[in-house]
Amino acid sequence: MTTLPAPVLAAVLAVAAALPLLGWSLFARPGGATAQARDNLVRGLELPDAGSVSGRRGPSVLGRLAATLTPRGTAARLNRLAATAGRPAAWPVPRLVAAKLVLVAIAAGLGLLLLSGGATLLTVLLAIAVTLVAYFLPELLLYSRGQERKDAISLELADTLDQMTIAVEAGLGFESAMARAGANGKGPLAEELVRTLQDIAVGQPRREAYLALAERTGVIDLARFIRAVVQADAYGVSIADVLRTQAQEMRLKRRQRAEEKAMQIPVKVIFPLSLCILPTLFIVLLGPAVMDIVATFSK
Repeated sequence: MTTLPAPVLAAVLAVAAALPLLGWSLFARPGGATAQARDNLVRGLELPDAGSVSGRRGPSVLGRLAATLTPRGTAARLNRLAATAGRPAAWPVPRLVAAKLVLVAIAAGLGLLLLSGGATLLTVLLAIAVTLVAYFLPELLLYSRGQERKDAISLELADTLDQMTIAVEAGLGFESAMARAGANGKGPLAEELVRTLQDIAVGQPRREAYLALAERTGVIDLARFIRAVVQADAYGVSIADVLRTQAQEMRLKRRQRAEEKAMQIPVKVIFPLSLCILPTLFIVLLGPAVMDIVATFSK
């Protein structure tokens, strides 16, 4: 009876231990109205430490293990990325932290299986690269979603400011104009405006709520608009003039970004044109001529 080599056995055990943890991290759901109420109350709050990955129902073995193996800065970094991405309900920070450990365990197990067949420099580098990619995969996904959300907010900002300008000039206050823009909009900017108004309604100072909106989204144009609003509120400047000026500036910047992207198209087309289209075109046009020349000189 043959026995498995030690690296293969270790890899099999690692994969077998990682699969249940992967299922728990991806498909675990809190049960009961209490857990749902707690999720609604703590959504958007900063995590106190990495130990908060222990789960919604209190510390567990898997939660303590994840908290022990995860650096303190990782949970904070994931929390910031999740805030920029809009805190997706399907991707809470505790699940992301657990998923990082699970993906690393699976990638390491597969790497050991690969190395057990013969370790070369290429296989070692491949195993290390796959493990690193698996560890940073949740952060890459959050970063990608955050960038898409920031782009969407930048595109919606000019139109939203136009709506708020019309509402303010019609006699509404700034917060009422924000509420109307948030109610009429459907994108991430409307959601952030509604959340800012909710923060003000529960007692947060207006200035802090506005600054939190700018920090939460990470959009430069929106942060510039928030600073203008804060300064206008501090010095008593007409908010209608600020909105009108900012709306014109945002429309100009949106037009400039569109022109910039249009000018980048020829540069981006060069590589597929030179690598894919031109060789095929040369083969089709010059192929028959080359064949005739070869046939002529071969006689």
